[in-house]
Amino acid sequence: MKVLIVKTSSMGDVIHTFPAVEDASRNRPDVTFDWCVEEAFAGIVALHPAIDKIHTVAIRRWRKTLFDGGIWREAAGLRRTLRDCRYDLVIDAQGLLKSALVARQAGAPIAGFGRSSAREPSATLLYDVTYAVPRDLHAIERTRRLFGLALGYQPDLSTLASGIVPPAGTLAGIAGKTAFLLHGTSREDKKWPIQDWIETARLVVDRGMTPVTTWSNDREKAVAEAIASAIPSTVVVPKSPLAEIAAILGRSTLVIGADTGLTHLSSAFGLPTVAVFLATEPGLTGPRGPYASTLLAAPGGRVAPTDVMTEADRLLALRSQAPA
Repeated sequence: MKVLIVKTSSMGDVIHTFPAVEDASRNRPDVTFDWCVEEAFAGIVALHPAIDKIHTVAIRRWRKTLFDGGIWREAAGLRRTLRDCRYDLVIDAQGLLKSALVARQAGAPIAGFGRSSAREPSATLLYDVTYAVPRDLHAIERTRRLFGLALGYQPDLSTLASGIVPPAGTLAGIAGKTAFLLHGTSREDKKWPIQDWIETARLVVDRGMTPVTTWSNDREKAVAEAIASAIPSTVVVPKSPLAEIAAILGRSTLVIGADTGLTHLSSAFGLPTVAVFLATEPGLTGPRGPYASTLLAAPGGRVAPTDVMTEADRLLALRSQAPA
């Protein structure tokens, strides 16, 4: 059986789908999986060994130049490629109208969330079969349940495994323990103040670890350089391909991050991860992993670096006690 997964974005949503893929791989070894994803996240999808072929879309880019003939040729090429693959089933794990339209291009039966479950109920009009999955569950569990219903098995929700490991790669010139500080995120109200990052880097150094950080745009670069200026032992990784950052991240001792995709990736790698949530509710979409924890700011309040490091110490101790 040949199945196409449609989960185009965001990075966190893509990562939340891995446990469902891992369940399916174990319960349905007769199934092969391909995936259709936004071009920026193809390298993330490639981390899961059960994914065979990766098809990319560029909806975010296409929207900016909708009347460009080249865009329509790209879309037509994707349609031809998907149809040539002759899928037996498409699982739209996103539940949006845009993802349902992408799924439709494959010309195969589509399974997805039911009308009361999908994030955009209009998407269900394009599905051939729908499944009711409660909306008040974490995104990871919702997707695991959807895959189980679509492929005929019961996922073991008492366990959680992403099935991914960090890609090969190292941070040159750095020996010993590292703490990756993921300060960059898409919204201003989700960003921890620079001074809190600086204090966190200082506390990391006090614990014998080297702070590591990176950036993806000029504003994030300024934050990274401010941390390094205040705490000179901080290593700033230049803007790099996602796979290279994932390799460095995956070999960190500790990760402290804002509400951003790389924080979710850290937890999926099974690393001690402290997520700092300031403006979003982590209950249904926060990082999940054996050593992941989320600190949520109270309304009008803040999350203090000392609280973050106290939680980090707890997770590191827990990890040290785990069987090798």
